Amino acid sequence: MSDGIMSKAATMEIPISSNGDAGSLPEDDGLEQDLQQVMVSGPNLNETSIVSGGYGGTAEGIIPTSAIKAPPFPGCLVQPHSPRGPSISPSASAASRMASQAGASAGSGLHQPHPSPPVGGEEVVRGIAVEKFDIVKKWGINTYKCTKQLISERFGRGSRTVDLELETQIELLRETKRKYECVLQLARALTNHFYSLVQTQHALGDAFADLSQKSPELQEEFGYNAETQKLLCKNGETLLGAVNFFVSSINTLVNKTMEDTLMTVKQYETARLEYDAYRTDLEELSMGPRDASTLCRLDAAQSQFQSHKDKYEKLRADVAIKLKFLEENKIKVMHKQLLLFHNAISAYFAGNQQQLEQTLKQFNIKLKTPGAEKPSWLEEQ
Repeated sequence: MSDGIMSKAATMEIPISSNGDAGSLPEDDGLEQDLQQVMVSGPNLNETSIVSGGYGGTAEGIIPTSAIKAPPFPGCLVQPHSPRGPSISPSASAASRMASQAGASAGSGLHQPHPSPPVGGEEVVRGIAVEKFDIVKKWGINTYKCTKQLISERFGRGSRTVDLELETQIELLRETKRKYECVLQLARALTNHFYSLVQTQHALGDAFADLSQKSPELQEEFGYNAETQKLLCKNGETLLGAVNFFVSSINTLVNKTMEDTLMTVKQYETARLEYDAYRTDLEELSMGPRDASTLCRLDAAQSQFQSHKDKYEKLRADVAIKLKFLEENKIKVMHKQLLLFHNAISAYFAGNQQQLEQTLKQFNIKLKTPGAEKPSWLEEQ
């Protein structure tokens, strides 16, 4: 390394003539002293000179390294000042280009920070998530306890709360609903078949009337048969109105009134199962050891048991009231509908048209005339 520095120093300081021979050096003694000093102490970077010209350059082209300074920011170019030459300042456009290049180079290695969501929004989202988790957790615990209680009851290992009077009424209601559904199905079948009969009688009456006009020798016979079929068709339409009213009332009683009561019964049975499940859980905790953690769990179980007990008793009272009202409503509705059905069927098959029409008026049943148009909205007002 010393040899390289010595050769470089010799190249920098020794001028070469045009024919390649070394000129006379009057200061040979001083050069030898400088070389010895470099070999002993090494080169000083602050005093190292850079030859800007070629071989044979003058001292004016030598720039000391101490005059070169680092740029103030990346991308900015610093023009070296010549000790004797004139200073040249860059133009305004060049300065703007240099500033833009410096800004681009400085910002190229930086990433834009992502905007952080507001703190209040994060708290709201976290609160909603915690609330949903608590709901799912409570549902899971409740489902597990109820399933455990149901399996215990099915296998005869667990005890269940039974209200004998209420359970008897509920079972009677379900049996009554099944029988009424059977009556409703048969009444609908009767309506469909009788409607087909009325349509057939109407077509037969039209055929008899047409033949009475085209058969002079049988005009009288075809004529009164046509009148008979038309009268039967009219009475049949009246009876259909009464039967349709009967079917509609039975359908409302079975599929709305009874179904609403049975929905309350289902809620009552679910509350009863939850009540027994938490009652069993409380009994198991009461039989265990009494330490600090068990006492806390016992208090929580007691609170949950009391809550489900209140719910169970409330629904039991609701079911008892609805069963009572349903029985009264059922008797009232069926008394009216059975009387209507009996009077209408008897009058029709007896051929008593006046009694049949009187039956419909008695129960406020209005028949739609086949050719009647729907009233306008002005008439309805």
